[in-house]
Amino acid sequence: MAVNINRVIITGNLTRDPELRTLPSGNAVCKLGVAVNARRKNASGEWEDKPNYFDVTVWGAQGENAARFLTKGRPVAIDGRLEWSQWETEGQKRQKVEIIAESVQFLGGRDESAGSSPAPRGDVPIDDGDFAPPAAPSGAGDEDIPF
Repeated sequence: MAVNINRVIITGNLTRDPELRTLPSGNAVCKLGVAVNARRKNASGEWEDKPNYFDVTVWGAQGENAARFLTKGRPVAIDGRLEWSQWETEGQKRQKVEIIAESVQFLGGRDESAGSSPAPRGDVPIDDGDFAPPAAPSGAGDEDIPF
C-alpha cells in the first residue's frame, strides 16, 4: 500500500494584513495571503521573478498571534498541508487549493532587520497572559543576574 504525503513548506511575504475571525464555536481562524517568487530566465536570458500567490488558513492561538503580529509585506515561513475545496456560486462551480498551516514562523522584524522583535498590531486586542515574562524572585536585583 502506498503512503500518501501531503506537506508543503513555503517562505514568502504577506500580500495583505491577516484577517482574524472567531467562529460561533469560539475557535479563531486567520486568513493570510502569501506571495512566493520563482526565479527564471526569460527569453532574452535575463533572470526575472514570477510571483506565485497562496491562500493560507491558520487556526487557534497561532492564528491569533499571526493576526496580532503580522502585517502586509512581512516575510513568513509556512509549514502545513494542502486542502482542496469546491462550492457552487450562482450556478457556477468553483474550487481552490489552500494551505492549512500547522506552523507559522515570523521572519525578519517589524523593520525587516534580523533580530528585532515584531510589535503587536494596534487593531488586534492584546492579551499578554501567555507571553508575560516570569516574575523575578523576591529580593533579586540586577547584581544577581549572572551575565
